[in-house]
Amino acid sequence: MSNETNTIRIPMPDDWHLHLRDGDVLPVTVNHAASRCRRAIVMPNLKPPIRTVEEAASYRSRIREVCKFEHFQPLMTLYLTDNTSPADIQAAKDSDFVFAVKLYPAGATTNSEDGLTSVKKAESTLARMEELDFPLLVHAESTSPDIDVFDREKAFIDGDLSWICNRFKKLRIVFEHVSSKDGVDFVESQGKRMGATVTPHHLLLTRNDLLVGGLKPHHYCLPVVKTEEDRTALLNACLKHDNVFAGTDSAPHPRSRKESHSCAAGIYTAPFFPELYAMAFERFFSNSGRDLKDLETFLRDFLCLRGERFYGLPLNDKQGIDTGIWLELQKVKTKNPESYPFGADELVPLFAGKDLDYKAEIKMADI
Repeated sequence: MSNETNTIRIPMPDDWHLHLRDGDVLPVTVNHAASRCRRAIVMPNLKPPIRTVEEAASYRSRIREVCKFEHFQPLMTLYLTDNTSPADIQAAKDSDFVFAVKLYPAGATTNSEDGLTSVKKAESTLARMEELDFPLLVHAESTSPDIDVFDREKAFIDGDLSWICNRFKKLRIVFEHVSSKDGVDFVESQGKRMGATVTPHHLLLTRNDLLVGGLKPHHYCLPVVKTEEDRTALLNACLKHDNVFAGTDSAPHPRSRKESHSCAAGIYTAPFFPELYAMAFERFFSNSGRDLKDLETFLRDFLCLRGERFYGLPLNDKQGIDTGIWLELQKVKTKNPESYPFGADELVPLFAGKDLDYKAEIKMADI
């Protein structure tokens, strides 16, 4: 920590689950993300989805073209469909810019229409991923219409995810945006072969924040935020396990899509996600008699080191403060913007117009 008692200093964080979209809104989302992180796992659920290495290369080029920050590295993923082949996996492994494959159950969330209709249709592809030690990222929700929305994570665990884990015992898996105690318990049961991302909004919100006093559309995401027991289980998992790391699932939608009868699922946090994680964990550290230096040590690990260890990438610690770029979080009340320009519409972030407890800023040394 820096000498100022109210300052946390860490290497530039990573975001291991990020949505950027495409087209005329891409400059907004890319530069918001790059203002707070060095690397990001970029989700492939565009229209049409990113299914091949060639499509990933083209999307990566578009991202890099609009990015104003030299330090930002988009880490690409492929969208797993019924037709993804073992050859597609080999091509991804042979590339130096595709790092994982994303499993969306068909119809589970935004732009998931092309997702898997049955995990067994991907058996040969998953086998190749296991053989090549190529990570599978899982949106773990059942799409069966007769399952309660708050129980869809558990239903997917009990069915498809258990089948995948039992059939492919060495396959490296990330349980994306884990949102429930059941999810945490399952991650713990799988040992180090399974990582998990946790979003800031699942650490800060419960279903009361979504529903009490009327539906709050900008608190709606999939998987939905759940109970206080679930939120506490997520917090404890982050504090306890080094295979649980930061993934924002920051998901931009125009105001018109959020504030409509068919409210789009997604919460936007990219421009201030380190501030949110600091807020989420500060309560624990202050209640247990620990100070900002302890919080700084934890955030350095959670935001900057754990994910890269799981993915086997160069350590952020060696690319951070010592090489002249880092992030400082000042403990000071800062009002969040009401909205951002977003094409012909606008983009409303989480806690729009509210005070955040921290303000982050990129710092660079004179070299």
